[in-house]
Amino acid sequence: MRADIDARLRDASAPELARLSRRIVTHAGRLVWQPCEPNLVWHVRLADPGSPPGDLTGLCARLMVRPLPADRPRWELLVVPGAAGEPPGLVFRAHHALADGVAAVRLAEALFGSKPSPSHPPIAASDGPPTHVRARRAGWRQLVTGVARVAAMVRGSVGATVLLGPIGSSRGVGFAEVDLAPLAEAANRAGGTVNDALLAAVAAAAVAGLRARGQPVPPVLPASVPVSLPERAGSGNAVGVMMVELPTDQPDATERLARIAQSTRAAKNEARASGTFELTRTRWGSRVFARLARRQRFVVMFVTNVRGPATGLAIGGAPLLHAWPVTPIQGNVRLGVSALSYRGRLACCIHTDADALDAALVAGELSRELALLAG
Repeated sequence: MRADIDARLRDASAPELARLSRRIVTHAGRLVWQPCEPNLVWHVRLADPGSPPGDLTGLCARLMVRPLPADRPRWELLVVPGAAGEPPGLVFRAHHALADGVAAVRLAEALFGSKPSPSHPPIAASDGPPTHVRARRAGWRQLVTGVARVAAMVRGSVGATVLLGPIGSSRGVGFAEVDLAPLAEAANRAGGTVNDALLAAVAAAAVAGLRARGQPVPPVLPASVPVSLPERAGSGNAVGVMMVELPTDQPDATERLARIAQSTRAAKNEARASGTFELTRTRWGSRVFARLARRQRFVVMFVTNVRGPATGLAIGGAPLLHAWPVTPIQGNVRLGVSALSYRGRLACCIHTDADALDAALVAGELSRELALLAG
């Protein structure tokens, strides 16, 4: 595996992989990239001997609170021996600065054998007012929307539950999967998308987690949902933010899906037009955002869904059978759900503050709801 990855890192036809040969350093008060030859003896290695064979969820939970060393490129590939009769697992961990979302999928494709997915195509010009008029109108809309989004973050709009609060040092991770084709068909019949179906299932799973803890269930659960944006300036994590209020008062999964689909149609376009969150566009703004995020009462969970590789991946000649995306939780939000389509399946990961929610219970309910929607 080390020899294979070393050859790929030196392949000039895969520019995405150059990110794995750089580290972040401070220069003149700024964070900059610096070339750094990775030591593959460290970067590609066996998981810690104390990890039980096949325990991917437990290992991922422990890794989510273990920082990557700052003196080398911030990524690692851990081989996890399988339980009796089971194939081995792998954990590919990369810092958010390297890539996120769609860019992370392209990075994995370049590293594990598939052709990278094409970048977002340029947006064609539309008929209508002259370009400068459209730009001025868009500028005013972005200003108004930006002020509203920042103001919404600082106002309290969600009641007190275990979903919000300081994040502890103990994490929980759980996996769920469902066949993609029937789920997509069900979503289409309800006038929605696979992402809408995921949100509908997440709503029920979060309610189950709250009830298991004896917590009150708010009428809606506001979720922060990333929306992919065209990559720019070499950024590997350019995303907009869509806020979706997930209803908790609708027991019928299909009706819940239809309601969510109706609310997300306009929200997606608005999120793409607004771009990245206003406070995260500058270094100082990001620091303000980090402080506000630890006290905000505007969203109670993160839900992200990324289209996976178009073809199956292989590692050292062995096919990768399943893939789950594990993404961080941050601020004061104790529940995160991430999904990835791969080999005809929608693979989902639950990441929680273990002291607040039982990740295995929430993942089990998510699996049940997705199966219910898929028929």
